Amino acid sequence: MLSKTLKILIPVTILVAGLSIAGAIFYINREKALSPQEAAKIAMDYINQNLLEGRTASLISVKEENGIYKFRLKIEDSEYDSYVTRDGKLLFTAGIDLTLKPETQQESETSQQPQKLTCEDLKKSDEPSLEAFVVSKCPFGLQMQRILNEIVKNMPSLANNIKVRYIGSIQDNKVTSMHGDPEAEENLRQICIREEQKDKYWNYIACHIQKGEVDSCLAGANINKVNLNNCLTDATKGLNYAKEDFDSGVKYQVSGSPSLFLNGEGVSEFDFGGRTAEAVKTVVCCGFGQQPEICSQKLSETQAATGFSETYGSTSDSSSSEGGCAQ
Repeated sequence: MLSKTLKILIPVTILVAGLSIAGAIFYINREKALSPQEAAKIAMDYINQNLLEGRTASLISVKEENGIYKFRLKIEDSEYDSYVTRDGKLLFTAGIDLTLKPETQQESETSQQPQKLTCEDLKKSDEPSLEAFVVSKCPFGLQMQRILNEIVKNMPSLANNIKVRYIGSIQDNKVTSMHGDPEAEENLRQICIREEQKDKYWNYIACHIQKGEVDSCLAGANINKVNLNNCLTDATKGLNYAKEDFDSGVKYQVSGSPSLFLNGEGVSEFDFGGRTAEAVKTVVCCGFGQQPEICSQKLSETQAATGFSETYGSTSDSSSSEGGCAQ
């Protein structure tokens, strides 16, 4: 459901749009237009930072329509159409098609309600790839790492079909992240382990997601600390690994942790059962043109715990497990 703030904003925006949209479009035609992606990012940032009260919206698509940009966003398991002017300065969270009668408009909106994806809808590959974008201290990013670890632990052959990527940027030759330097440092540490000590990555993650410890988890996973430190301190090595993740995030227009992409296309775990090992395993297996026999194995259908936790399952049925950390 939309937040109370956003629900109130929609009818107000419709009124404002009815009074001023002609003047707004005239105004933006005089301004330098942004690309659809640039304008949509400005709108998404505003929505996530000001309207959703802790929840996260993700961008699905954006296109130019009738002189403005129309973009589709997803909040939890629902999708919405919104509009932003081409200069990225005016946001319309709803619009009325004046060429349609009110009853036709309502029928049109009803017909556009999103349908949940099925296994048949997902792009296939002989070697599917599920990319999960997270940050290491986001409660919901940790939740997704916990789910993926559960899959790899029980179905090791799927490890090659899963890659955890990290959200961030590089400024002044330094990795940055949404929750500050400690998170940025941990993101880079996990990236270096993933790239240079791949066979130990999930052992480290399985430990780290419990209490957030580093030294004991490095020792427990038998990480070569000399190699790790070289990766962390080298002027280019670790940064190059991180840049590949960040560039992928930009390409996919990732806006929050966690975000899933199967064979290069965005997918929601909630279409398949939520934040559970069984649901995300199903997503991975649906990426195969011909599913391997192991995909018939059932995993836990319990919602995974958020944040650092020594147990897999959530102790609460709260819908907060559907949340994310906005970029």
